[in-house]
Amino acid sequence: MKRIFSLLSISLLLSVYSNNASAQYYFYNDSYYDSPILFEVGASIGAMNSLTDIGGKKGIGGRFVKDLNMGNTSACGGVFFNAIYKNAVALRLEATFGKVSAYDSILVNVDANNIAKTRYNRNLNFRSSITEFSLIAEFHPLYIFFSWEDRDTDPPKMSPYLLAGVGYYTFNPQAKLGNKWIDLQPLSTEGQGFSEYPDRPTYKLQQMNIPVGLGIKYEISPLVNLRGEYVYRILNTDYLDDLSTTYVDPTVYANYFTGAKLQNAIDLSDRQKNKVTSAGGKRGSPKQNDAFFSFNLKLSLTLGRQKIR
Repeated sequence: MKRIFSLLSISLLLSVYSNNASAQYYFYNDSYYDSPILFEVGASIGAMNSLTDIGGKKGIGGRFVKDLNMGNTSACGGVFFNAIYKNAVALRLEATFGKVSAYDSILVNVDANNIAKTRYNRNLNFRSSITEFSLIAEFHPLYIFFSWEDRDTDPPKMSPYLLAGVGYYTFNPQAKLGNKWIDLQPLSTEGQGFSEYPDRPTYKLQQMNIPVGLGIKYEISPLVNLRGEYVYRILNTDYLDDLSTTYVDPTVYANYFTGAKLQNAIDLSDRQKNKVTSAGGKRGSPKQNDAFFSFNLKLSLTLGRQKIR
């Protein structure tokens, strides 16, 4: 997968370089010439959160903001390189680094009759670092549907845009047991990879995703840009938090593990405060895949504009 991204990067650079080499410059404003193809390089800082089966808000788990707990928000950051055609469409390579987490214990204060009390009793938690490499296309309507080259006014400094692309990300869900954080995927907490549960394959810690979102770009100067951006990642897994379906029979772990690993698997597969659900009972819900998203502020430099002498 990394090789594919490397090839895409090289292709992008060669394409925009060859196009830029033959580009005709025109006036951007009274101080700079513009080029049909510009480059942008920058960095971002922001906040990352996730939507999984763990934690959430009071009541029955819902979609998106209905079950989003802002208390689990963590910092994230990244770097990016952009190639922009006539300020209308762009293709960028980006690396993003962050963390997601959730805790059933966050629901401690819910009423005893509230449906969320069953999640509190389940008593699961997770955290996972996120590393993502993405190739994203941007679409700027103010430049796609309007031509500013032939107008007497300067182009707008602010440009809203939509984005979509493809990403490759890594994750590694862990749970806290005592004072230690334990990797969950090797423990098969829902019987993944066991012959007793043939419908539950071991999930991969490196997967593809689909980033979609929207943003707004503001040109502080002809060379410096500020962006605000929201990106939602559509995932093909329900195991970002290592939780999806039903409890397994704890006796099967002795068929695969020994020692500390065996004990960790038993302890972390079922952590109910009060044992009310047994093997085969509901642990999570496979109806919806997990997701993570980020809000970012991006600061960047525009390359390719020529100052008028």
